[in-house]
Amino acid sequence: MEANWSLARKRQALIERARIVQTIRAFFIDRDFLEVETPQRLPANAPEPHIDAVASGDWFLQTSPELCMKRLLAAGYPRLFQLGKVWRAGERGGRHLPEFTLLEWYRRDTDYHALMDDCEGLLRALVPGGSLTVAGRGINLAPQWERLTVVKAFTRHASVPLAAALASGRFEEILTSEVEPHLGSNAPIFLTEYPVELAALARPKPGDVSVAERFELYLGGIEVANAFSELTDPIEQRRRFLHDEAARRASGKVPAPLPEAFLRDLAALPAAAGIALGVDRLVMLLTGAERIDDVVAFTPDDL
Repeated sequence: MEANWSLARKRQALIERARIVQTIRAFFIDRDFLEVETPQRLPANAPEPHIDAVASGDWFLQTSPELCMKRLLAAGYPRLFQLGKVWRAGERGGRHLPEFTLLEWYRRDTDYHALMDDCEGLLRALVPGGSLTVAGRGINLAPQWERLTVVKAFTRHASVPLAAALASGRFEEILTSEVEPHLGSNAPIFLTEYPVELAALARPKPGDVSVAERFELYLGGIEVANAFSELTDPIEQRRRFLHDEAARRASGKVPAPLPEAFLRDLAALPAAAGIALGVDRLVMLLTGAERIDDVVAFTPDDL
């Protein structure tokens, strides 16, 4: 009987994936981050209008490990990282899987600028040659990647200003179709200072509360990571959660409970910052794969 060719042909990609994951783990261990494992089945996730959790009995599979990791931060752990599976219903495409691997790391007593430095160091550790090719274009990983605010990105690349995109409810559409293709085409870029209403768990920027201390990292027009300085006010966080849950229900989504244990512990969290990086998507970029399917052993279609 012949071997399953669709699996056999992935061997080199899976070898490269293992190398990448091992390098990621070594990078954080060398910098005194504690690797943790938190539960993958939860009574509640953070309510987000555009992310749907997968039910598991009366609970849910995690859409992110962030709530448990921030509870550990609040308990006094200074630096944490985790490589683990998350689930998001209905996400499937050339760059999306409903079950995928996230790398998340968190730092106490700092803000999102420290995470930008971490990103630069991590990518240089993964690509010691200092450059890679994405969709036929060379990406230079030299230090000091550009930090571009969302409002300037819309001014530079979009057909309408940011305020008009927000007012018309077309922010995500315009960001995806008009802005993202230009981001990180020659070098990685941090897209910073998102409108505060689009950063439910991030703290407002001191001196300009209309924007949040949030950034996304782009390589070759593809978003790789999402980060922010943490909101640490449990009253404001509850208000934002209630707002987002109301929006979910108004759009016909299944009602979901609030993460009460997280809200209880949030009061003890000092200044901190955290980031989520999609490992499958990063492996796809680093290996030159055209689809995310090529860098995982099995997709849902294979089972």
